[in-house]
Amino acid sequence: MDAEAMIAEARKALWVMVGFLAVIWTVQVVNWADHYHLSVDYGIRSRDLATLPDVFTAPFLHFSWAHIEGNSGPLFIFGFLAAYRGVRKFLWVSLLIALASGLGSWLTSAPNTVAAGASGMVFGYFGYIMVRGFFDRNRIDIVIGLIMGLSFAYQFSVLVPKEGIGWQAHLFGFGAGLIGGWVFRDRRHATAPAVRGGGSPAAGPPGSASALLKELDDLGF
Repeated sequence: MDAEAMIAEARKALWVMVGFLAVIWTVQVVNWADHYHLSVDYGIRSRDLATLPDVFTAPFLHFSWAHIEGNSGPLFIFGFLAAYRGVRKFLWVSLLIALASGLGSWLTSAPNTVAAGASGMVFGYFGYIMVRGFFDRNRIDIVIGLIMGLSFAYQFSVLVPKEGIGWQAHLFGFGAGLIGGWVFRDRRHATAPAVRGGGSPAAGPPGSASALLKELDDLGF
């Protein structure tokens, strides 16, 4: 991806995350005015088949202002970093994380509990950006992943069982992010142009990248 294309994708990623935050904060105002009945009605109830579709609504719902405030910053940072190199891929990663964190919470949460919040998505994006660079063989993303992993290492403390915290969504979301880094890895390096015995890239069709590399090689660049 050249610089111009990357900037265009980063701009899209910025607006996607601004839109996501705008939606969850708008829902929060309505939810608060309704005394958080939305979270109770559309959150994830463990092993209740009727609430299984709510794995898609739960990330938009929270139980308090402190709850949404605590999620918003990391959600924006991790979400933007997960999306800046491709919004379409980011949407597929988001779907995988929402499904895994929601189903994991639905299967393993304590009986008669309701889970909601964007923290499963936060941890999913966190896991994704930590490993994406290694799977894509992208040095910039490797550095970003290392920096984020070291800067937010304290987040790992809520991946273990803790009373009053929906750690199940955190753990399954994080795992889905790691898997997403592998499933949605960049496979273009596997189709790199062939190299001749003398070390020059084999020429492709006129106007192709391989043809351009061949011409530059012939000119001594």
